[in-house]
Amino acid sequence: MHTDIERCVRAVRSKDARFDGWFFTAVLTTRIYCRPSCPVVPPKAENMTFYPSAAACQQAGFRACKRCRPDTSPGRPWGHLPGQGPWGRSERADAAARAMRLIRDGVVDREGVPGLAARLGYSARQVERQLLAELGAGPLALARAQRAQTARLLIETTRLPMAEVAFAAGFSSIRTFNDTVREVFALAPSRLRERAGRTRVPSAPPTPGVIALRLPYRAPLEPSNLFGHLAATGVPGVEEWRDGAYRRTLRLPYGHGIVALTPHPDHIGCRLSLTDPRDLTIAISRCRWMLDLDADPVAVDDQLRDDPLLAALVDKAPGRRVPRTVDAAEFAVRAVLGQQVSIAAARTHAGRLVRAHGVPVEDTEGGLTHLFPAPEALADLDPEALALPRSRRTTLTTLVDALADGTLELDPGSDWDRARARLAGLPGFGPWTVEVVAMRALGDPDAFLPTDLGMRRAASALGLPATPAALTARAAAWRPWRAYAVQYLWASDDHPVNHLPA
Repeated sequence: MHTDIERCVRAVRSKDARFDGWFFTAVLTTRIYCRPSCPVVPPKAENMTFYPSAAACQQAGFRACKRCRPDTSPGRPWGHLPGQGPWGRSERADAAARAMRLIRDGVVDREGVPGLAARLGYSARQVERQLLAELGAGPLALARAQRAQTARLLIETTRLPMAEVAFAAGFSSIRTFNDTVREVFALAPSRLRERAGRTRVPSAPPTPGVIALRLPYRAPLEPSNLFGHLAATGVPGVEEWRDGAYRRTLRLPYGHGIVALTPHPDHIGCRLSLTDPRDLTIAISRCRWMLDLDADPVAVDDQLRDDPLLAALVDKAPGRRVPRTVDAAEFAVRAVLGQQVSIAAARTHAGRLVRAHGVPVEDTEGGLTHLFPAPEALADLDPEALALPRSRRTTLTTLVDALADGTLELDPGSDWDRARARLAGLPGFGPWTVEVVAMRALGDPDAFLPTDLGMRRAASALGLPATPAALTARAAAWRPWRAYAVQYLWASDDHPVNHLPA
């Protein structure tokens, strides 16, 4: 996108917010970079240059605009990057997307570039080349930009001492922290906090230990099926709907946390309570991933509208997202527990597992009690203690063993095709379970469930083919957004998962 100069200039002149996060405008005369929707008067076209990421702008010596705060733009839809090949995918773009998901999950900060490359199965040099080609910056620059944004959040939304902010944001020294903040935001950390205090709208006093922030997204966003699904399928003790917010516990690299997410017309309200502030960036990234906030709803909906039978569903409630998860391994276990049973029964089975094997946590603002058990905690699970058919017990214990010993890897950098093949090789994993894990845990926007009963019923009512083979053939025109078509079809049913809870 950023190489199409004419389209970029048009987007900047029209202040089109749909392109926020897809590219950034750097102004040669002021050395400032902005998002396309920046409210200032657009510069002359000859003074604009365009970059595919904030990190690339910073690496080229530009600082962030103080008006539009481009570093807080919605991100690219990292489940799917544009490129060459079928349905717009290319090997290089997919590798860059996997790398960026891992960077957002803090892998570079914890394991360095060699650790990132090892997870992707490439050399460090190959990863550097792929990211430079797609995003204009290497892994270290991308991780640095992420640390700068985390530092800004902590500076502006907490009263933590600056030394604690520096290390919580992932900086190795206070000097590096100070230099980076000055370079990226053209303000010293203390001035950044003073400025935020002057411009902040008065509100209720902050709760000690709680970080409150706003998660941006590209409009439109339809919250009903997104939050309805998460709330209706929530595991007791791990998830709940309380006071208009979806709340859940989070297992994080340095500790654990509790998040409350509230839908608003122009953002998602986010309240985070963390045992270790170093987990802030990762917690935000996982929440954005779970709510699919970096999706491009305009591109998705425009393509689905081309099917005249889907157009009415899209026009009725545009901007549906795919409800995902904060922990892929957790979702895979829950998918097995939910095979061929009702939502209520699946919640009951998962709740028992949590009470028996989950780690207890304290929740001062609600009723959350546990972290969902990690695969390692379930490795010694007694199959006889499970109120499941024998075949389902075998499926669950085999899955847990594969996750615990690393035979099966489900993480933000997983290769979708490889993960599908390994899941399909486990006993009891049919096409439905494999695809629902690909859609909600791995984030494949083209995952498809033609055998799902609700899908077939909705398709039949709409006049679409109802048999799996015929529906798959019809859905070829929906690629690469078939997972979103699934959401529109599911939402045509009057089921609790499709409505915000009262």
